[in-house]
Amino acid sequence: MAPQASTPSQVVALLPKLNDADSDIRYMSLNDLYNILRNGAPNFLISDYHTCTKAIEGLLKTLDDQNGEVQNQAIKCLGALSVKIPADTLPPLVEKLSNLKVDNSVDNSIRATALRTWITAFPPHVSGSVPAKLTENAYNAVSKVLIPRLIGRIVIPHGLRNHPDPPSGMLEVDPKTGIDSDAIDVMIDLLKGFGSMLQEAEKSALQESITNILNSERTGTVTRKKAVTAISILTIYLPDPLLSAFVNSTIESFRAKPLTTSRRRLLITMIGSLARSIPQRLGPYLKTLAPFILSALSKEEYDRLVDEYNEAGASNAELEELHEAALVALEGFLACCSNEMRIYTGDSIDAALLHIVYDPSVATDEDEVMGGTNEEDDFESESNGIEDDEEQEFEEEGVMDDEDDLSWKVRRCAAKVLYTIISTRASGDLLDSGILYDRIAPVLIARFQEREENVQLEILTAMALLIRKTAGGLPAMEIKNADENKFAQPEPMQSRKRRRISTVEKDFDLHGVKKMTIGANSPAPSPPPASGPKADLARARPAIIQGISKILKQGSVSTQQAGINLLRDMVFVQHGSLSDQLSKIIPALVNAINATAGSVSLGAGGAGSQLRIEALQLIGTVCDTHSSKVVAPFLGNIIPDVVKAAKEKTFKVSSQAVTTIESIVKAVTHPRSAGAEQQYHNYLASLCTTLVDRIGATDADLEVRQRAIRALGVLLSRTSAGQAKALSAADRFKGMGVLRDRIQNETTRLATVQAVDLVVTSAVKHEDLTKGWVHEVVIELASQLRKADRILRGASLAALKDLVGNAVALSYLDGATASALTGMLLPLVNPNDFNALGLATVILAKLVQSNPRAIVHEELNKVLCAVVLSPISGVVLDAFLALLKSIGEQGMGKPLMKDLLSVCPGSDPTVAGKAVGTLLVAGGSSIGYDINSFVKELQTGAGDPQKCLALSILGEAGLRLGTQSPLEPRLFLEYFSSKSDTVSRAAAVALGRAGAGNVNDYLPAIMSTSDGPSKFQYLSLHTIKELLNHAGETEANISPYTQEIWERLMAASKAEDNKAMGAECIGQLTIIEPEKFLPLVKAYLSQSDAASRGMVIQAIRFTFADSDERIDDVLKPLLMRMLTTMLDDPDLENRRLSLSTFNSAVHNKPDLVLPHLAQLLPSVMRDSQIKDELIREVQMGPFKHKVDDGLEIRKSAYETLYSLMENAYSRISTLDLFDRVIDGLEDEHEIRKLCNLMLTKLISLDPDEAQRRLNPIAERLRKVLSFKPKDNAVKQELEKVEESKRGALKLTITLNHSFPAAKNPTTAQTQTWATYYDWAEKEYRALWVLAAEDFKNQPA
Repeated sequence: MAPQASTPSQVVALLPKLNDADSDIRYMSLNDLYNILRNGAPNFLISDYHTCTKAIEGLLKTLDDQNGEVQNQAIKCLGALSVKIPADTLPPLVEKLSNLKVDNSVDNSIRATALRTWITAFPPHVSGSVPAKLTENAYNAVSKVLIPRLIGRIVIPHGLRNHPDPPSGMLEVDPKTGIDSDAIDVMIDLLKGFGSMLQEAEKSALQESITNILNSERTGTVTRKKAVTAISILTIYLPDPLLSAFVNSTIESFRAKPLTTSRRRLLITMIGSLARSIPQRLGPYLKTLAPFILSALSKEEYDRLVDEYNEAGASNAELEELHEAALVALEGFLACCSNEMRIYTGDSIDAALLHIVYDPSVATDEDEVMGGTNEEDDFESESNGIEDDEEQEFEEEGVMDDEDDLSWKVRRCAAKVLYTIISTRASGDLLDSGILYDRIAPVLIARFQEREENVQLEILTAMALLIRKTAGGLPAMEIKNADENKFAQPEPMQSRKRRRISTVEKDFDLHGVKKMTIGANSPAPSPPPASGPKADLARARPAIIQGISKILKQGSVSTQQAGINLLRDMVFVQHGSLSDQLSKIIPALVNAINATAGSVSLGAGGAGSQLRIEALQLIGTVCDTHSSKVVAPFLGNIIPDVVKAAKEKTFKVSSQAVTTIESIVKAVTHPRSAGAEQQYHNYLASLCTTLVDRIGATDADLEVRQRAIRALGVLLSRTSAGQAKALSAADRFKGMGVLRDRIQNETTRLATVQAVDLVVTSAVKHEDLTKGWVHEVVIELASQLRKADRILRGASLAALKDLVGNAVALSYLDGATASALTGMLLPLVNPNDFNALGLATVILAKLVQSNPRAIVHEELNKVLCAVVLSPISGVVLDAFLALLKSIGEQGMGKPLMKDLLSVCPGSDPTVAGKAVGTLLVAGGSSIGYDINSFVKELQTGAGDPQKCLALSILGEAGLRLGTQSPLEPRLFLEYFSSKSDTVSRAAAVALGRAGAGNVNDYLPAIMSTSDGPSKFQYLSLHTIKELLNHAGETEANISPYTQEIWERLMAASKAEDNKAMGAECIGQLTIIEPEKFLPLVKAYLSQSDAASRGMVIQAIRFTFADSDERIDDVLKPLLMRMLTTMLDDPDLENRRLSLSTFNSAVHNKPDLVLPHLAQLLPSVMRDSQIKDELIREVQMGPFKHKVDDGLEIRKSAYETLYSLMENAYSRISTLDLFDRVIDGLEDEHEIRKLCNLMLTKLISLDPDEAQRRLNPIAERLRKVLSFKPKDNAVKQELEKVEESKRGALKLTITLNHSFPAAKNPTTAQTQTWATYYDWAEKEYRALWVLAAEDFKNQPA
């Protein structure tokens, strides 16, 4: 039943109860009143002034209630009432609230709380948008009453004369009571809600009031902090003249003499807060302001701080607070004004390194701390006893229990400054120059033994970030989970050139299972390069490991966990990096695994479990990335404890232990064990038993069982009979039985299917499998092919593909099983699902080869004919043709040929022609047709479709017959003159395919066509393209003709219509003989003709995307100069093509391009900017329209930046990339879409920088949402606007999901973002819901 509509009479009926003597009745009446006000229509009180007045009086009285709960409920009612009453009652209400005096309540802040509730009841205004009517009414009350009441004078008279002066302002300094800090809270909320609506005089008055508070000697610490927050929010809305005056006044305050320590600290704190709230506007002033901050952190000031301690025997708290405030401000400058702070990089590093060792209660040899940390010999000579003694002496000397020692705050802030420098300046900057490892890393490593845990964690976090930046900017969570979900990792797709000599089965190895589990030998340690960040890390590695090993022995749970994560990051950067130090690491990891969650050393159970999980992950990572010989000596200590952990009831620990077992299995089995499998026999037996028990345990979590099944599949696949029989027959039989049983269980079926895939792939002898097991597995896998679960269906298909591809497994398939499997596969031979179609045809091709009579029948022919009617291509078409070839070779193709010819007239001639041509050649005489039949059909066919089909069939047949083909070139050349463009193009393609099989006979005739009319030239390009594409599939030698082809191509490509096709042909020809043609291509880039340069630029792109590695040696010395020349081409269109070519090089030749990225990237950044000189105005009838000639090149530039972000993020300046992406958010529609996607990825690549950029992002997104299309905009433009707004809201939701705390800021750092978020969610509710659904449904 719908709730009854609220009426004024209901409000009137409740008001007398507010005066009841019983506080419970007063509370319940207020609660009822709140529900009435909340559920009432917006205007249900708008015309009842009497009721409004009575309600206001009643609420004001209850605000002075003795009962706190009644007061709280009255404040809630006040907020609900404020948005329901008439606009002209708001100013009197605010005046009464601001003058509220309490006699009965003990809470003196009730007035401020009521005012803040009233302010926040109204929708906040976002700068640049039209304010809501409620907000506008509320602002009028603020301007007329609240601001004068805060300041103590009328700022804007609003047309009133002889208005009485307000009482003393709430923000004024009272001689008796001092400053009301609650009034500052009111001002902060006022600025958050109405800051963008304030007039300049009001802003100036509020600034003056806050400045007076900051300058007052009676201002306490808490009040001063609130005032700093208020001024940082106010400056967001100050106009440039007021802001300039304020900053200049602050600069003069810094220069004033004398400047007390407390005053100096206040000024530094205020400037640091402004850097976070208005970084873009404060940036121009940093050249003046930054020296004031750095001077407080200078060596002289530091020595003064130390001298104060030495003289007094105790630290000077005021000076320490000054240094802490200066470091916090410096961190803000570096984080939010990074570009402006570049000139102060050295000074900032000096200041942070100086203060990170500040510990006056402990004697520290500064010179020793600052250097010598990279010498491995110094650490190798230490014994454990000496280390323990030194730690004990350190603790005794450090006076760790001194609660008065607050120097740790200075050190923590210094560590945060170093973290910020690494975060903002590593990629493509200080990391490549060596500064981070030369100066910062040694000090961080030396401070690993910091006595204060908070500081130690900051130091470890900074060092871990530096290591991750060295790895290429991989986020911490991504590194941590790099070995998760390995079954879902696809095998990288090969180039087209490679695919010509690969098997169709490899093209459909969708899960890469074989490569992932069986293919690699023991990983060799990745040797660091001679120079660069990874070389620097390698030199620092011994010192890092030495420091972390001490932490693992003596540190707290949190520091041990941080140390383990740091080691894991380092192992991912450099495989084998712990090889010579495992003796120091493994015992500590085993101890961490053994420690019980409730032990004293681990503290809380959650923290203890997480430490154990991290230790297990590191052991697994070590096994994955280190040689088996290195890991082997420690397995006796590791395996018992890992097995014990796998049996625990804590599912997270047990699950990770099972994953670690999988890594151990890979380390001790063939091929990594290199003939030493027998010595691990006992280990494998124990691990197998553990996995089987875990799979069958009813109390085990589902995730544990699934991971155990996966690990068991790995174990069985790597211990087959062909691999030294490292596992006994009994254990193997038991494991195979478990897989057979678990594949029938719904919850574990997917994991079991993937495990079965591993087992059948690795079988090399008949004793590896049994006939009964294969039969049951095949039937079970086949039954999954009709399930709705797409992932399970795909995994089952992949497993069946590997099963029939294994000779041992295939030999166990009898005719009945194969026939049953075929029946299950036929529904998947459907062009609606290309992935399933490709796999199904691969499986059927194998089955046809082994048992053709049981497989090939009328139903199969029927579904194959249906496929021919669809435009399939790529590897799916290759797999389909392979199936037809198998049918023809087995002599079973005659009925299929008849059926194909009956449906071909209504199908795509390209697909049908290839299908018929393949079957014709493979079937030979058994097919019932010969090649002359189709020659006759071509010559006598009545319609164009029949001729196109015949040409396609003959072209495919000529390709497959090669030099044995009876076809002559003139047969195809006759149809170049056809009136039908379709027929002539089909003839050109067919001639090229037939010519690829018989180059010597066909190529002279093909060359002759390029001398004919322009139409013949265009067709000859099609022919040459087809011939070059398929030349690698035959044994024909095309080299004698390449020079002539080059000359004909260059001549034919001068015509405008031929350029694109000619460029592709030139690229293909260059691939065939790179030594000969790459220098010629390079020479063409210097030609004066822009069109010729553009054609060659496109040709270079095709050499990147469609070549094998042999071209790299020729390309390497030429590529850099070619790219530089292309990117600096004066022609806009050529530069656009150059960016596309560069993009292709990044994808396909990263090793050749990325080392020179610093020289190439500026051109890309330049072309991504909007240039006014490229925007022109054109007259279109009575209207003027702006045309941006630079739009297309900007699109290409952003596409290139996207590729670089994905492939070389660590080599790009983070600051420059974020600047370009954020600017692109308000560019044209297509660029906005790409920048939305880029920013979504940057959230995970660099979350710190993304969070720092929330305010400028909010400003751009607000402009997108506030854009109003013209009244005469067409439908397409309106759809683009809506799509842009929906994309902006989706990005908003994504950012909020990543940084949820930013919408409730405690400082001004994300105030703009918080205001924008609230506004967007309320103003665009309908689109918000759709965007939220998009975010929810997007792939993980």
